[in-house]
Amino acid sequence: MYKYILLLLPFLVACGETNEPFVMPDNAHFLLTTDSSKTWKIARRFNDHVRMNMGTCFLNYRQTYHANLVLTDNNGDGDNCGESLQAKWEFIKSKKGNHFIKMTSKQLPSMFNIDKEYKFFRILKLTEEELIVRYNHRQFSDEETAITDIYVPEYVDVTDRDFHW
Repeated sequence: MYKYILLLLPFLVACGETNEPFVMPDNAHFLLTTDSSKTWKIARRFNDHVRMNMGTCFLNYRQTYHANLVLTDNNGDGDNCGESLQAKWEFIKSKKGNHFIKMTSKQLPSMFNIDKEYKFFRILKLTEEELIVRYNHRQFSDEETAITDIYVPEYVDVTDRDFHW
């Protein structure tokens, strides 16, 4: 019995199964961007708490947060991976104490099937070696799903990243 609880514990922690707001570190801007820019890759992705297989586009995907509050990605570099994003980013704190990365770009409505030119990504964790965000997304219909992305700096090796059922 305890063996099963221990197996579930990392999953629950990784997916941020808490309603407690993440306490933003004082050096959050530096953790996200270093002094100029920092590039992150997806280590794991969960769709409504179910780990997703990541194809070539996800495995090659990189987001770069620049200290001047610009975000870029490399989507356009891949075959059939979509256009590259250029957005403004900022940290936002809600009245409930949750922290978010707010992205603003004219590209967001078509990329995320939304009406607004901004999107909020709730920060579940931010350290030098890990960024975990959760957001709602309408992938292929009007039905929203909760996506949890676990990012690591691009130089970090992630075992079992090319996960397939």
